[in-house]
Amino acid sequence: MSFSILNNVSSLAASNNLAITQSSLQRTLLQLSSGSRINSGADDAAGLAIADGLHANLTALTQSARNATDGVGMLQVADGALAQVTTLLNRAVTLATEASTGTVSSAQDTTIDAEFQKILAEIDSIGSKTMYNGAAVFGNASSVFLSDGSSTGNYTISVSTGSLSASGLGLTTSAAALTSATAAQAALTLITAAIGTVAASRGTVGAEMNQLQAASNVMSNEAQNVTAGEDNIRAADIPTAVSNLSKFNILQQTGMAALQQSNQMQQSVLKLLQ
Repeated sequence: MSFSILNNVSSLAASNNLAITQSSLQRTLLQLSSGSRINSGADDAAGLAIADGLHANLTALTQSARNATDGVGMLQVADGALAQVTTLLNRAVTLATEASTGTVSSAQDTTIDAEFQKILAEIDSIGSKTMYNGAAVFGNASSVFLSDGSSTGNYTISVSTGSLSASGLGLTTSAAALTSATAAQAALTLITAAIGTVAASRGTVGAEMNQLQAASNVMSNEAQNVTAGEDNIRAADIPTAVSNLSKFNILQQTGMAALQQSNQMQQSVLKLLQ
């Protein structure tokens, strides 16, 4: 075996191996501290691309589920408003029935009709002033945008509550009045028809709510599955990482000891000069 002072090959080898061990140790510690197997493109370039694509899908699906939920919220407001209109119309039925009998005086008819006209005005107010997120609920058609983040996974669900007013329900001031028994009986027919119209509107709103709720459920379920897929790619295998941590810690210690020994071996050349 020859001795050389120009290069300490064993020291270089030990140093290189120690650098590799320290890099692996740092990568393992990063996985354990972040919980992610992929912390940079160097860890798994293909896996990172797939995981980032899945995360984009997840973001779109999550927001789409919120969009559908927001649409359901608007429709719930509309349904609540229509329910209140039904309550008002039921009161109008009572008033019209009362005014239809011949035992009510003209003064009483005037009082009954005054309350009825207030009911019609309140229906108009509900139709024009019911708002959701700053926009009128009735009279405006809207659409709910849903997407899974892909170029072919986009679609919209049209939502329309229709307009709401006393005249739109056939209860105009000239046609619907409770000023006499004859007028009250005619108005009662119109009020009954209006109740049926409102019920049909509530049915349409209910069907739209069910459609949006179903879409939200589908989006949420798809988001769950995409999350699982991304997690399988991106998440660190904790038991394996812990095992690697122990291994690299031991290798680091033995590597440092080997580097120290190789440097000491180089010093033995000086004994030849003594």
